[in-house]
Amino acid sequence: MDGHRVPRADRPLDLHRLQQFLAVAENAGFTSAAAQLHLTQQALSTAIRQLERQLGVTLFDRTGRRLRPTAAGEVLRDGARALLAAAATLAEQTYEAGTESPRPFVIGHTPAITAEEVYLLLASVRARLPTVSVTARQMFPDALVHALYDGQIDLALRRGVAMPAHLASAIIAYDPVRLAVARTHRLADRDIVRIDDLRTESVMVWAPPGHSFYTDFLLSTCRRAGFEPRFVVNRIQGTPPVTAVADNDCVAFVTAPAGPAVGGLVRVVELADPPLAPTQALWLPHTVSPVRDLLTVQQPTTDAAE
Repeated sequence: MDGHRVPRADRPLDLHRLQQFLAVAENAGFTSAAAQLHLTQQALSTAIRQLERQLGVTLFDRTGRRLRPTAAGEVLRDGARALLAAAATLAEQTYEAGTESPRPFVIGHTPAITAEEVYLLLASVRARLPTVSVTARQMFPDALVHALYDGQIDLALRRGVAMPAHLASAIIAYDPVRLAVARTHRLADRDIVRIDDLRTESVMVWAPPGHSFYTDFLLSTCRRAGFEPRFVVNRIQGTPPVTAVADNDCVAFVTAPAGPAVGGLVRVVELADPPLAPTQALWLPHTVSPVRDLLTVQQPTTDAAE
């Protein structure tokens, strides 16, 4: 392809052709992609050639047995997912507006963000859009991005700060971290605990370091206090974070309010100079939503004790 050729601005990308390109990229070849799209291989190959001519770049390395995206193809592949998902969302919103049959606004959130915290974040939505229905759905972190692309959720909430490629994001709240312990734990009767009091404790987490921003955040918090924490991965996933220490001698960093929890089996204790855990919202770019706009305006620190 002519590397000096600039794509024509008056010929925007065809979404149907983008779907064809994405099928080829994800199947690493024309045979499976053509079968998936119910096209002949020749028709699909011609469509990809036409897309390459329009863009002025080669999208696939065709020298091996399997097609591999070029650097340009990787950029288009990653951007195509977000663009196609945004187009599907726009079509759905247009239908809902024309038929007066709106569906709920669906929020996916990781277990590190409690349902109560999601409710508190919705204060402005409840006040200004009282007729809008919202559904909160707990999901594991690895599933959030796929759920956004697939249209299962409209907004994702997680503990994180990194900006993912091809998604829009914003930090919308900071929550003070506290300590959860079983009622029989040696720290259960304390009014306040210092982080360096935990040097000899086993800290319950939901994923090992390197697999969870929240775990990495807690690791850095302990290291700043001058010690290397001993982590234990929770064997029961999907329940409220405070339950992680109900039947063991571990401690857990949580954002639940101070006081008794889990029917008195657990006590949440304040931390001295508590770290603030960020709540990050993720959504599809090129989409509009009044609910999301209210949620993603910078909000004050959320404190579940209020």
